[in-house]
This record gives sequence, C-alpha cells and structure tokens, in this order.
Amino acid sequence: MSILEAISHEDRFHVKRYAILPFIISAFERDSKIIEQHFKSPEPYTDFLKIAIKRANEDFHYAKRHFFERGLKITSQSKTSDGLMTRFKCRGYESEMELRWEFISAEASILMRKYLGLDISIYEDRKGSNEALWNTY
Repeated sequence: MSILEAISHEDRFHVKRYAILPFIISAFERDSKIIEQHFKSPEPYTDFLKIAIKRANEDFHYAKRHFFERGLKITSQSKTSDGLMTRFKCRGYESEMELRWEFISAEASILMRKYLGLDISIYEDRKGSNEALWNTY
C-alpha cells in the first residue's frame, strides 16, 4: 500500500478540521468574554455563542472519533510565519500538512458562520469529492 492509498482525502479533511477547530472555539470564547464585559445585556449574545461553541466542539469530537477509528495521530503542530505545520501519522505512514494563515482565516470564517447558524451554501462546492463530508456536518 502506498502513502497515497493509506492517507485518504477524508483523513486529510479531518486533520484540517482538527487543526482549525481549536482556533474557532478560542475565538468564540474570546468574543463571549468581550461581550460579557462591554454589553449591558450580554446574555442573549453569549447564549448564541455558547450554542456555536457546542456545535464546534461536536465537530471536534467527530474528528477525534475519526482519528481513533482510522488510526490517525497528530505528532506535532507548530506555528510558522506562513501558517500552521501539522505532522501526523496515519496507519503507520508519516505525513505533514501546512495550512497557510490565509486558508485558516477563510476556512474559520466559513465554519464560524456555519456554527452560528448562518447560510454557508454560497461557500460550498457540492460537486467535488467533499460532498459526502459536507453532508456529515
């Protein structure tokens, strides 16, 4: 089995999500604290963010479950000037993925809208190989 067969597109999709979701959850938590400190009636807004955090955590746990089921493991993550370097093992094969900050920002923006319950259909490419993955979430 070659490395291309061992590490599927779906596996790489989950590695990306696993890398990006902590940034999203942290951003929601940070925004919630800012709203609590500066709004006169913060509860409706923070409740809305708590729902978004819950949704993001559910996706994070789904990615972790995929890791367990498919034998994936993140071996290291490091921030670089260009992005986030993630090294991982997949069923004995080692690989790495660099996500550029521009990609992380764009992907996080879309996912944040999704977790907030906004329409993200204009961002979806349902004709490509991601169709089944988008339907999962």
